[in-house]
Amino acid sequence: MAGSVNKVILIGNLGRDPEVRRFANGGQVVSFSLATTDSWKDKNTGERKDKTEWHSIQIFDENIGKVAEQYLKKGSKVYLQGSLQTREFTDKDNNQRKVTEIVLQRFNSELTLLDGRREGGGASDDRGSYSQGGGDDGFGRASPMEKRPAMAGASRSGAPMNDDIPF
Repeated sequence: MAGSVNKVILIGNLGRDPEVRRFANGGQVVSFSLATTDSWKDKNTGERKDKTEWHSIQIFDENIGKVAEQYLKKGSKVYLQGSLQTREFTDKDNNQRKVTEIVLQRFNSELTLLDGRREGGGASDDRGSYSQGGGDDGFGRASPMEKRPAMAGASRSGAPMNDDIPF
């Protein structure tokens, strides 16, 4: 077993359309911001409160990047899984800066579109899930969010079943 784990799972909405930057070596990075919002009711006033966190997302995996570029737009709801990385850089005013980002790379990264399929279908399975896992390609593998068993008493079409279930 590894001595540590660096895994981030987020469900949120895109704050802007994905931006694609291509490198001279043929690689690319797809970037966007993702908003996650916590909501609660204030105990003193009974008023509804929200707190939004903004996350910088960087996709270096070519397959997941293609999906993000083609199907994601500002406001899209997504499930993603990646790792936390901090990098340093020098800004245009020659100041040293640090930024922490959620990075999706070739292994153990996942992106699932939660809005449903876009017009024209696409290269996804019916769930809109795209991932890269351990030793195999993993492209199109369902996310953990979609591995839940079907609700008892309901068929795939959503109509109730007439079976007697003893438990």
